[in-house]
Amino acid sequence: MKIGFIGLGGMGAGIAANILRGGHEVVAWNRSPGPLAALVAQGAIAAPTAQETLETDIVFSMLANDGALQDVGLDGPLLAKASRGLVHVNMATVSIAFARTLQKTHKAFGIGYVAAPVFGRPDAAAAGKLTVIAAGAPADIARVEPILVMLGAKYACVGPDPVQANLFKITGNFMIAAAIESMGEAAALLRKGGVDPVLFFDVMTNANFSAPVYKIYGKIIADQAYDKAGFKLSLGYKDAGLTLAAAKELEAPMPLASMVHDHFIEAMAVGWSEKDWAALARLAAERAGLKD
Repeated sequence: MKIGFIGLGGMGAGIAANILRGGHEVVAWNRSPGPLAALVAQGAIAAPTAQETLETDIVFSMLANDGALQDVGLDGPLLAKASRGLVHVNMATVSIAFARTLQKTHKAFGIGYVAAPVFGRPDAAAAGKLTVIAAGAPADIARVEPILVMLGAKYACVGPDPVQANLFKITGNFMIAAAIESMGEAAALLRKGGVDPVLFFDVMTNANFSAPVYKIYGKIIADQAYDKAGFKLSLGYKDAGLTLAAAKELEAPMPLASMVHDHFIEAMAVGWSEKDWAALARLAAERAGLKD
């Protein structure tokens, strides 16, 4: 199958490479040339412009946010000359308001549309071990599902409305951020009391809290390894805002989400946007008077 791919950042590069290894022809476009050249070295075809990626059977996009999709033109302008019968798989975490806009625009141009955001960091993307959440019309899902299944250790179709997948993803990221906040506060308390957080997280993540989120972020927090970002704090801040926007629209009070969002603002204000979003734990430590 001929697959287009737009957006070769930390996540997109691994996903596109796995599609390529699955035996598909991949036509890719990226704003910066380095990641594109690396994918071409693996056998992909470089598209001169983003438009060429839509002259395929299916096009995937993995971009940072609503604005990035708009800048590329995937909210309308780029769709006008797309191949007949194309299905666009949007893997970005976007607001539910923009998700509805995308759904309506694709329908107006007669283009299939599936939202398929993922859970996982770049290493999981490269290894094909993401959790893939999809939603869309049954016919569109049937077209893209074999590829989505190939990309993840866990795949779930959550409904016929693409917005459902975006809400699922936003809510899941809120739970991860809340877990990071709780682990950060716990680590600060332990350090103040002279207990080794490394030992604490080793014990707890092999007993009561054995889920990957606790194992991955517990180690990052215990090691205070915030500078190498698998998921940037600025993206966590964005997703926390999307959570609150969805909560407001759906009239669902989320007091914990509001607090976590405020802590993201605090972290952004001190210049930590490029750190891993686990740096929320560093804030908790500093509020407790711990500097190192």
